[in-house]
Amino acid sequence: MQVILLEKVANLGALGDVVKVKDGYGRNFLIPQGKAKRATEANKAEFAARRAELEKQQADILAVAKARGDKLAGFVLTVTQKAGVDGRLFGSVTNHDIAAGLVAAGHQVAKSEVRMPTGPLKAIGEYPVSIALHHDVVVDITVVVAAEA
Repeated sequence: MQVILLEKVANLGALGDVVKVKDGYGRNFLIPQGKAKRATEANKAEFAARRAELEKQQADILAVAKARGDKLAGFVLTVTQKAGVDGRLFGSVTNHDIAAGLVAAGHQVAKSEVRMPTGPLKAIGEYPVSIALHHDVVVDITVVVAAEA
């Protein structure tokens, strides 16, 4: 299936690209999410007419993400959990806990934006965590996991 991308999609293409994707990916994800349209002649003509509007919309989204990233850059979040004497946690600190801590600190971050490549944090210490606010805006923060008193 060929689709026209209405926004930048990771590992696929940028706004306006006509790409070939598997039928299920296009039908079940890209089209319902509003990220793409089928590449018919009518849709190509409609896209050409709306291209400037869509580019401005994507630029606004990027500007908002950059502003959020500037506020968040270098932030240190402290999360307290119950821990044993050896420093291992009873449970773990997940992306949900980090997102909740950031929201409580006044930052608008969704759980899906928190990137933890090594998985949940299971011991006391300092850990670098990436926050992906946009495809082009990824901010690193430090999460300090402390033992509950």
